[in-house]
Amino acid sequence: MYRTNTCGELRIENVGQEVTLAGWVQRIRKMGGMTFVDLRDRYGLTQVVFNVENDAALCEAANHLGREYVIQVTGKVAERTAKNPNLPTGDIEIIATSLKELNPSLTPPFTIEEESDGGDDLRMRYRYLDLRRPNVRANLELRHKMTMAVRSYLDSKGFLEIETPMLVGSTPEGARDFVVPSRMNPGQFYALPQSPQTLKQLLMVSGMDRYFQIVKCFRDEDLRADRQPEFTQIDCEMSFVEQEDVISLFEGMAKYLFKEIRGVELTEAFPRMSWADAMKYYGSDKPDTRFDMKFVELDGILKGHGFSVFDNAAYIGGICAKGAASYTRKQLDALTDYVKRPQIGAKGMVYARVEADGNVKSSVDKFYTQETLREMASAMNAEPGDLILILSGDDVNKTRKQLCELRLEMGRQLGLRDKNKFSCLWVVDFPMFEWSDEEQRLMAMHHPFTHPKDEDIPLLDSDPAAVRADAYDMVINGVEVGGGSIRIHDSGLQAKMFEILGFTPEKAQEQFGFLMNAFKFGAPPHGGLAYGLDRWVSLFAGLDSIRDCIAFPKNNSGRDVMLDAPAALDQKQLDELNLALNLPSAE
Repeated sequence: MYRTNTCGELRIENVGQEVTLAGWVQRIRKMGGMTFVDLRDRYGLTQVVFNVENDAALCEAANHLGREYVIQVTGKVAERTAKNPNLPTGDIEIIATSLKELNPSLTPPFTIEEESDGGDDLRMRYRYLDLRRPNVRANLELRHKMTMAVRSYLDSKGFLEIETPMLVGSTPEGARDFVVPSRMNPGQFYALPQSPQTLKQLLMVSGMDRYFQIVKCFRDEDLRADRQPEFTQIDCEMSFVEQEDVISLFEGMAKYLFKEIRGVELTEAFPRMSWADAMKYYGSDKPDTRFDMKFVELDGILKGHGFSVFDNAAYIGGICAKGAASYTRKQLDALTDYVKRPQIGAKGMVYARVEADGNVKSSVDKFYTQETLREMASAMNAEPGDLILILSGDDVNKTRKQLCELRLEMGRQLGLRDKNKFSCLWVVDFPMFEWSDEEQRLMAMHHPFTHPKDEDIPLLDSDPAAVRADAYDMVINGVEVGGGSIRIHDSGLQAKMFEILGFTPEKAQEQFGFLMNAFKFGAPPHGGLAYGLDRWVSLFAGLDSIRDCIAFPKNNSGRDVMLDAPAALDQKQLDELNLALNLPSAE
């Protein structure tokens, strides 16, 4: 037996017991004739003491250990003289009587501690070492706890966990697919699923009634902090439901997770916001509502006063930062530079301070009377000590998105985006379609299987761009943690949807004939939702990136630097797959 106990379980009541521990050497400290070894495993850390007076040879052997050596130690549990209140095992130590070196270790390339000296790339290259760090390990333990809670909740609601295939057909809508060549079917390809969408709908046709799956999904898209090429969904579908049924059940699941995982009891119903209001007041379909600072449109007040930037703008919008009138010119110039960054793209920023006497001091004073500036401040509910920040532009949606970025940055600077505070809401009534400049046609905002709102169905013929979807997203702290919709279950309506999206009947049959045909055999009304497990875990762990809650993530270029993947195939493999490469020349 390698161990009788773990390195995290011994306490003061175990004093006097003989125990055997096994783990990794965290650090070694030599003090006179004593050597102290901090021994670590997944469960915690225990101090082991080697005393030259008790056993000189044993102490000498301990002195030759290095960081991350794997060892086995036997000894007696003793009460520590100098206790460590920050350590669960800090009241005791092990007085060693034997030591066995199980495996030596090279000196690790970075410190295996919560605050490591390794950069992101280095830690990802040695991810198996990075996972030994307590805070990284804790993220995976949290992930495990969440998946167990999810299964418990859904099982109690009558859901069946059913697996769907990883090798499916490619879909023409949405993000790019990862494709897999078929050796047995030359010239043909599988795709890795972006979502089990059509398969879970078929499960509803098959009468499974309530399905869920904690499933890997794949999208070949540009990466950012909350995206990975492969990610994990809590994928769910229900039969004989309307939007209210789905929202109610999964809001209940969110509250269950908050209570089980974070110990936070949410008793109030989550507020709901239309997509149109989210864009109007926050410039985002996933607004961070931990703080106010809503947009106020100022066109009617600020146009027509000779300031050409505003006079020629299609949109003028402002935010009021409470108590921020003390911002210096240097800070305001830095904010202007922030919104002018290429990734945001604003041309400039106008500011105004509400002073103690109620007067308004602005960077465009010469164009406006004090009366007009006071009217603007009143429209923004600005009080003495507040700072008003204004952006304008000739594209309404683009300018709102720029103002959204400015709002979020101000929220960060003013400490309003507390990771321990949670603000949850549903965003509903999304547009059914959005225009694609690249494709020069309408595209499904969510996916082609989303049901339009019943009252908008007549608009499919006359004004499809005005149709709203029976779709809903859950947003927490400005992060979309899940979304779903009521699905189309009528083959005629589904055919109409494909027609609007530019599919010929033949193309629709080729791509989705299996689903449309299934609908003809008694498809029930159905709908569902998919939560992003990675996003939930990162939210609860207070992380800035989902990468830190995934065991073996990819970097921002979609590479696994530990496995050095993706990698080239040798010619024999390419020949077996009937593939020929047409790579750009090195010149």
